[in-house]
Amino acid sequence: MKDSKEFEDAVKKMMRYVGEDPNREGLLKTPQRVRKAYEFIFGGYEQDPKAILESALFTSSNDEMVLIKDIEFYSTCEHHLLPIIGRAHVAYIPDGKVVGLSKIPRVVDVFARRMQIQEQLTEQIADAIMETITPKGVAVVLQARHMCMEMRGVEKINSTTTSSALRGLFKKDEKTRAEFFSLINSPSGARY
Repeated sequence: MKDSKEFEDAVKKMMRYVGEDPNREGLLKTPQRVRKAYEFIFGGYEQDPKAILESALFTSSNDEMVLIKDIEFYSTCEHHLLPIIGRAHVAYIPDGKVVGLSKIPRVVDVFARRMQIQEQLTEQIADAIMETITPKGVAVVLQARHMCMEMRGVEKINSTTTSSALRGLFKKDEKTRAEFFSLINSPSGARY
């Protein structure tokens, strides 16, 4: 059982550490708000990506690439507890099974809503899809901005970090890999 009071007391202590008065009118409910925000932001620890994918797994004869691109995600840098803001591009080549399209962004969110480094996040998404759907291949590319780079440290505004995880055909077959990268780098089509 999580201790709400302990968390909220820690927020008050942090507020005092940075020079604020947690008893100031505008801050009275801040510890509770921060606790609720953290419960949402780190809700990925409470979810099982495998169960999400298995809930919408269907038999299919399709053996062509399925790509969901420009999936927005928000994560938290495990080194500084600052935001990582980005887009995920996820593709897989079915091998007798397809998954409901909405499940891929949900899996991205499950892993993004944990303390992360981008490289690990990329690998976790690819591995969960590969292990659960067992496709012929999986490709994941994440492009993100890291507030730990922009707000502190090197202070490089608008610098984007790209990471990839390739499995199966995407790793073995140059043509498949080239098609994937061509598709994610092409401008998005019509929005419906």
